[in-house]
Order: sequence, then structure tokens, then C-alpha cells
Amino acid sequence: MTTTLDNVEAQRTSVQTFDLKLGGVRELNKTLHHATDGDTFAVDHPGGKHSIAVGVNAEVDIEINGHVGYYAAGMNQGGRVTINGNAGVGVAENMMSGTVHVTGDASQSAGATAHGGLLVIDGNASARCGISMKGIDIVVGGNIGHMSAFMAQAGRLVVCGDAGEALGDSIYEARLYVKGTVASLGADCIAKEMREEHLAELGELLRAAGRDDDPADFTRYGSARTLYNFHVDNSSAY
Repeated sequence: MTTTLDNVEAQRTSVQTFDLKLGGVRELNKTLHHATDGDTFAVDHPGGKHSIAVGVNAEVDIEINGHVGYYAAGMNQGGRVTINGNAGVGVAENMMSGTVHVTGDASQSAGATAHGGLLVIDGNASARCGISMKGIDIVVGGNIGHMSAFMAQAGRLVVCGDAGEALGDSIYEARLYVKGTVASLGADCIAKEMREEHLAELGELLRAAGRDDDPADFTRYGSARTLYNFHVDNSSAY
């Protein structure tokens, strides 16, 4: 068959479909690791399997039709991953860039240690959402569990529902925005003034997540900066 520019474009925009009832996750991930920018993939019958779409390193579109297990879309770099269902522990863990969108709920440690990109969870997220986040933006449409944003170093966490106990414990320089109530704040985490720059920042994040919430309805939380600054009064005398 003669290859034309139209044929090449059609091949680039065609969807490669994987049925995980018929093939394994290892085969899927191997294919994704060799993908090139612009490729499009669909994953059917994920069946809660672990480590789906881990280590993606290209600007590709991946649509997963069903629930996934642990560490889905972990270490994502550039990929645009949509999970049409719920996600297990550690979704988008250590993500570097790109987007991960969970249309359902997420289990513990969503976005843990992630350096960049955008994680959107339409439903609720369990405990430790954004733990040790290092630059990722996370938008949760529902509630989050306890110890979320523990030791959060950089990035933004937006919660359109309520937050559990010990929010932002030992937080560094991440910014937290919560629309609902907070059960309790962790060590060194305090409510902060919502200035115009924060309203604008939050508005951009909400729009990026496809939401129309009013930024004025949120409270900003962040570090009091008392834990990681040296105080001579706390030193020991020798």
C-alpha cells in the first residue's frame, strides 16, 4: 500500500486498544514506553490490576475504561491519562508532568511525592492525599482523608469538599485550598489570608480541572514556618 501524508496522519490519530482480559499489564506498559508524542491508547477491562500505565514518557493520550489498582499512572511524564472509574493506592505517584484524571474516587496516597503535572479526582480521595508532594497540582472534587499533604513541600492541593484530621502536618511551602471544613490542622499548618493572587491562582486550577467553583468560597492553608527555622532557645547547652 502506498504511504501518503493522509495515511500517516490517520495512523497517528488512530486509537490502539488493549483488552486486559486478553493481554497483560506488562505488554501494555512496554508498548506505552515505546510510544511517541501524539499516540492514542484505550485500555479496556482493567479489572483493578496494579501498575497500569506506569512510566509513560511521551505526550500521549490514554483512556482507561474501568477501575484500576495500585500505582496507576505512576511516574507519568507528559502523558494525558483518564481513568473512567476508581483508583487504588498511589495513583499518579511520583508524577513529573502531564495530567491524570480520575472520574471516580481514589484510595490512599494519591499524588504522593509527585514533582509536577495535574492530578484531578472528581470524587473523594482517601488518607494521605498529596503526601510529600513536590510540585504537583491536585484538585479533588470531593473530600480527602486524614494526614493529607503531610510534609508537602511544593505545589497546590485544592479540595472542593472537606478535609480530614491533621491536614498539612509538617508542611513546607505547598499551598492548600479547602472549600469545606477541616477536621484538624497538623503541626505547623495554619489558615492564611486569601489575597488576590491566590484567588487568581485558585481560579486557574479550578478551570484546569473543569470546575466552576467560586474561589472566594475557599480557605487557604500553609506553613507557619516554625518547624524548619532554627531557634536558639531550642538548642541544647553544653
